[in-house]
Amino acid sequence: MTTHDAIAETLQKALGHQFADQGLLRQALTHRSAVSARQGKRAPRQAARVASAASNERLEFIGDRVLGLLMAEWLLEQFPDEPEGALGPRHASLVSRNALAPIAESIGVAGALHIAEHEEQAGIRGLANVQADAMEALLGALYLDGGLEPARRFVREKWKDLLTSQITPPKDPKTTLQEFVLARGYPLPDYETLSMEGPSHAPRFTIAVSAMGEKGEGVAGSKRQAESEAATVLLRRLNRGRKGTKDRK
Repeated sequence: MTTHDAIAETLQKALGHQFADQGLLRQALTHRSAVSARQGKRAPRQAARVASAASNERLEFIGDRVLGLLMAEWLLEQFPDEPEGALGPRHASLVSRNALAPIAESIGVAGALHIAEHEEQAGIRGLANVQADAMEALLGALYLDGGLEPARRFVREKWKDLLTSQITPPKDPKTTLQEFVLARGYPLPDYETLSMEGPSHAPRFTIAVSAMGEKGEGVAGSKRQAESEAATVLLRRLNRGRKGTKDRK
């Protein structure tokens, strides 16, 4: 058994599903860069189409919908009396990259990914957005290979702690930061894009946010996520700094 075969076998045990179509599993673990590296002298447009079809991007597309459906179903069961306005933030939090990436890491997705050598050297294997995308692709592969039930079993096992820890509907960090500064009589937070680096399929955004005389920075694979991380950093800083001080009137 090769190293990759052993990794795939371990991953299937973690997923709780033995794939009838091993090709789906391989595709779910194939990063776009690994396909692009094999295209050689193909025309750029043709190479892009092939990379999209052979990589995990299409499975990620359906896996995102599978996770969304299964989570919506579960939330309706767990919170039968909550209105849509409360269920929405719960759902958004549970299907976010912040939820997906740690679960992907816990089952060893990063080590199973097929990535081009130049991207490997750039360190994208460990990026949260790359692992989260692969986790969505694996959910899509689970659904296509075995239907909703294996995907449902996996989601309910791995997301259980996240769901049960949501005593109240969560707020995203940007909303929380905005409410924090407005409640203290300060202007809205100001977000600034400091840089955007990396290839188009694996960008890295660095965003800064300023409020109440303080600043926080976040780095992520999407502008929205980087803004969220920057807001989280600034909230921690403001909460520490405001202890024992009076709010602005």
